[in-house]
Amino acid sequence: MDILYVTSEAAPFCKTGGLADVLGSLPPAVAAGGDRAAVILPLYGQVSDAWREKMRWLGYTYVVLAWRHEYCGLFSLEYRGVVWYFLDNERYFRRGALYGQMDDGERFAFFSKAVVSVLPMLEWRPEGIHCNDWQTALVPIYLKTVAENVSTVFTIHNIEYQGKYGADTVEDLFGLNRGDWYESGVLQMDGCVNLMKGAMVTADAVTTVSPTYAAQLRESAYAAGLDSVVRSIQWKFSGVLNGIDVVSYDPECDPDLPARYTAAESEGKTLCKAALQQELGLAQEEGTPILSMVTRLVGHKGVDLVCQALDGIMATGCQLVVLGSGDGGYENFFRHAQNRYPGRLCAWIGYNEGLSRRIYAGSDLFLMPSKSEPCGLSQMIAMRYGAVPIVRQTGGLNDTVRSCQVGQSDGNGYVFAAYDAGAMLDTIGQAVGLYHGDAEGFRFYEDDHGRIVRQFLVPMEERSTKAAIDLLERYGIDALLCGTIDENERIAVGTAGLMLFPGYVGEADEAALRFLSGSIVSDPNNHCNACGFKGACSLKDKGGCGK
Repeated sequence: MDILYVTSEAAPFCKTGGLADVLGSLPPAVAAGGDRAAVILPLYGQVSDAWREKMRWLGYTYVVLAWRHEYCGLFSLEYRGVVWYFLDNERYFRRGALYGQMDDGERFAFFSKAVVSVLPMLEWRPEGIHCNDWQTALVPIYLKTVAENVSTVFTIHNIEYQGKYGADTVEDLFGLNRGDWYESGVLQMDGCVNLMKGAMVTADAVTTVSPTYAAQLRESAYAAGLDSVVRSIQWKFSGVLNGIDVVSYDPECDPDLPARYTAAESEGKTLCKAALQQELGLAQEEGTPILSMVTRLVGHKGVDLVCQALDGIMATGCQLVVLGSGDGGYENFFRHAQNRYPGRLCAWIGYNEGLSRRIYAGSDLFLMPSKSEPCGLSQMIAMRYGAVPIVRQTGGLNDTVRSCQVGQSDGNGYVFAAYDAGAMLDTIGQAVGLYHGDAEGFRFYEDDHGRIVRQFLVPMEERSTKAAIDLLERYGIDALLCGTIDENERIAVGTAGLMLFPGYVGEADEAALRFLSGSIVSDPNNHCNACGFKGACSLKDKGGCGK
């Protein structure tokens, strides 16, 4: 399948958070599986000269956005088996930051319209376009305005950021017919324009980044006002677990670490811990567990619980490392706390990619007490580097961390349910207690075959690949694509190199999106006339379409 990913950021070119990690690793994984993948994103000023020197000039066009007539240049480069397209307009994209500008609505409306405008200039025509978050939400809508016959997926990475604007922006800012797109209800939500809602209604399929988060978004407590919209599109809505790039995040060859290690040879992790303590001014105590957080210092990340329970956390005898930035009140709290606990607490306010990796490698425990967490990548990275996650049971944390507190042989972390400082503190106490009382048991477990393996260094993609294969063996690939599986079983699983999306088939659209990633490739030479699946459909004996 030929897939074009549309994103406002992607590593390693430009990054502010997890969206860049996902869009930097998923397309190469899809390409490695046999599909053809390309990514299109803005050419920000933050894209380094080293990348610009590798780009090829493809041409330019002018983008019409309401009354505006704006230049748009198109550049490309190849990296990791993927074609990366960059849209150039210095007025919109050469700014001090990727987001947070007063004209973000206009900037990303231009970007979305430009994506549609340059489609004829691309090296090949995509069968499916995968849009991500509100910055790309207008792409499915602009495609409809020019009658482009291409299927679209829209992924919600965080529903709290929706792209809300006044009702007067429909025509003047976004260049859309008010009657067709606002008064019809497509873009209208609570008296204003809501770009995310527009994409959810218009796209052929809608996904979010974990199965649990997909279920939670039906509830008003999690959906930031869009729960009614989520419930209305259940027929095309699925949760697909994000993953990490295990090539980049690999303690065996990570250049940012002072020592390398693997599950079989873990001495390097002890060296990384000692180096981290020295780098951050912590006491050089090998037997003291390091508890860390790499996070944005904002409310929904559960930082308030840490503030409430800080003295209790430190009373467990651990060392605490916090890396992140965000709300000024939280930043100042941790600066002050560092002074209260010299040699035992380090707060690094800001972000540093290399330091974050050294923190993962040097930590024994990793804390994510989130109030809400669409998916979360940090807990996966922590496990990749051998740090035990302590998480609240919500969103993607619930899908990736299995409790070892109740004796499961496949437990891989510590979990608490209530959003409560006391519950979090009790769980931290359990983890620190086991660390002191049974250090070997803390790091090893016996698998289903009686083998003693190192628990928290097992790459997550091994477990996800097995789950995806189990799903295929149980139902067959045709059932996944034809959408004949029970809703709970349709949930796709995947990390790192294998992300398996459920098929979406429109009632009267044979070309509706069949979205496969990873190691499973569709056959372009055959298709099922009933369900649109490209490949011989074998559902006749399985209660499926039978055509």
